[in-house]
Amino acid sequence: IIKELSNPWVLFGFFAQFVFFLRFIVQWVASEKQHKSVIPLAFWYLSITGSVLILVYAIKRQDPVFIAGQGLALVIYIRNIMLQRKDTLS
Repeated sequence: IIKELSNPWVLFGFFAQFVFFLRFIVQWVASEKQHKSVIPLAFWYLSITGSVLILVYAIKRQDPVFIAGQGLALVIYIRNIMLQRKDTLS
């Protein structure tokens, strides 16, 4: 385990997961402030950032499962931003 933790790519992978995890903190704080479940725009931007970082890690590790999963997820996250922006403009 110690040897793996000294691998810069493993550290990058942990960082990517941490960025992806931050979206839940942002969503939780926003929901607590409004006293209802909400998904702020920052949630989607953190989703995209974390997903791109995980995708880079997956490509480096040549993991087709994560490549496919994060690739599809990016499309969904981008579409959610488009939908949310459309709602705020109307």
